[in-house]
Amino acid sequence: MAKRVGTEGIHLLDAAGPEGLRIYAIGDVHGRLDLLRAMHEAIRDEIETVRPADWRIVHVGDYIDRGPDSKGVIDFLIETIRDDGRHIALAGNHDAGLLEFLAEPSPQTLFAGHGGRQTALSYGVDADFSSLAMAREAAAKLKAVMPREHVDFLAGLPRSVVFGDFFFCHAGIRPGVPLAQQNPEDLIWIREKFLKSPLLYEKVIVHGHTPSPDPEILPNRVNVDTAAFTTGVLTALSIEGTGKRILQMSAEGQREAWTTP
Repeated sequence: MAKRVGTEGIHLLDAAGPEGLRIYAIGDVHGRLDLLRAMHEAIRDEIETVRPADWRIVHVGDYIDRGPDSKGVIDFLIETIRDDGRHIALAGNHDAGLLEFLAEPSPQTLFAGHGGRQTALSYGVDADFSSLAMAREAAAKLKAVMPREHVDFLAGLPRSVVFGDFFFCHAGIRPGVPLAQQNPEDLIWIREKFLKSPLLYEKVIVHGHTPSPDPEILPNRVNVDTAAFTTGVLTALSIEGTGKRILQMSAEGQREAWTTP
């Protein structure tokens, strides 16, 4: 963790969640229902043991593509949010990408080129994106089998949420632009300008989108995308007051990877 720099904005070490609220922010899932279920079970056990006054679980997007069970992930999230509104799901670029593919099928879409075939297979569709005609056929088959509830869920995902000194979104923010004025597309797509910025912001940004072998813990942001679909490790940030922890879930079980000094 770098030392505090500058006087504008807030540093991660100083940032605090709302009083009495424990927050968990879970990184990109990409079809790994097994890891998502296991993470939720571990978090539930913690909550039942520690019994915070209140809690929220924030998912920072990218529930589908690449991994084996995108359909199962969406089913799980819909049911979990329906059962308890303290679970929050934000939009990722892959989630938006499926809707874009269904609306305008093309081999050049994010969905077709970056893991959409695995998503289609989870719905029982063996998709071929080798031509415009085949992409259109795949989209038609997907529309026929995807529950309307799944499409509505993806279409209704918010782009960000704020708790205390933390701003949660999928990809990041555009430096120099107030949080209230961020472009919704930047919130699910931005990379380099955000990732390379040393600026301290109005809030600490908690995000995913950019896969990293290990969580990135910096003064102005925390990246919880550890490429679960390839590494087999799903990462979450836990916040309570000024305390922060990184929790990780793999096939071998849960571990605590980092905590504030």
